Amino acid sequence: MTPADLSLTVLRAVRRAVDDGALRVDVPSRAKVERARPGGVGEYASSIALSLARPAGRSALDVAGILEERLRGVPGLRAVEITGPGFLNFTLLRDVDADLVRGILAAGTSYGHGAALAGTVVRFAPVAESRAVLVVEALVRLLRSQGADAEVGADGGERPHVYPGASGGHGTDAVRWAFLRAAPHDRPLDPGSLLVPHERNPLFRVQYAYSRTRRLLVNARQLGFTPEPGRLGEPGRPGQYVEPGHPGHPGPPEHPDHASPLLRLLRDHPLALLSAARHRAPDRVARQLEAVADALLAFQHTVLPLGDEKPSAAHRSRLALAEAAGTVLAGGLSVLGISAPDRI
Repeated sequence: MTPADLSLTVLRAVRRAVDDGALRVDVPSRAKVERARPGGVGEYASSIALSLARPAGRSALDVAGILEERLRGVPGLRAVEITGPGFLNFTLLRDVDADLVRGILAAGTSYGHGAALAGTVVRFAPVAESRAVLVVEALVRLLRSQGADAEVGADGGERPHVYPGASGGHGTDAVRWAFLRAAPHDRPLDPGSLLVPHERNPLFRVQYAYSRTRRLLVNARQLGFTPEPGRLGEPGRPGQYVEPGHPGHPGPPEHPDHASPLLRLLRDHPLALLSAARHRAPDRVARQLEAVADALLAFQHTVLPLGDEKPSAAHRSRLALAEAAGTVLAGGLSVLGISAPDRI
């Protein structure tokens, strides 16, 4: 279950409460769901009960209680708790990690696309300045990915342009990243620095991270296994997965859990795309891709068996997660009009 799925789940709970007469309010068009703040309860939180309290003529705690009853037992939710004046807090089931990976692989590079902006019409005036052209073209793709009707110019066509310093290939990618990664009020990056294959080069890290996922798939096939979403297990701990807290669980992991940051970023990717579209900010997509790439590069070392270790279900699951991360990187780069090379 992604944050977007959770938002829809909360909305359905409101709709059920209205339909059965427990609440008398207009069902909002969307329910805001955010990651829980440090020290908070659960993984995600929503303040929808507070916003519905006044129109419902009831306290926020009452509204939260009504919604909590209708959220019990929802697939993918481990727990729903009420805190403070009426916040709803959600903890997801661990099995949703595998569901997330399956969902990404099924959607392909369209993962994160949706219809949240369906009915929104955006018409951009023709522009000539190089940076403006690239930003507008990226915004058209970004808005369309969220269901908006977006076009450039009176004829609605996107026209090709030649950009200074871009002669095709990675040069074009560097110019696009230089212009799109910078926020509107910031100076563009130096395209020349983005041509240098170095870890300080954010474009190189993103494209290299994608290429690593392709190489991991090749290496895994050579070792005789393929990706299969499932329990990720713990690096360095062969054997069957045991739920933490179970008497058979071996205790604290010997290695850092590199999967959690990556899973969190992949789960939040649809909201990142939607936020970028709402705010007309392609730089948010670039920053999201950098975060995914960095988390993936930290995680990649756990994917393949080491030494005499035999491929296990956990390796297949980690390979599927790496493939899903590569899929997200390719999709995000496509939105920005930048290539995702299989080899660097």
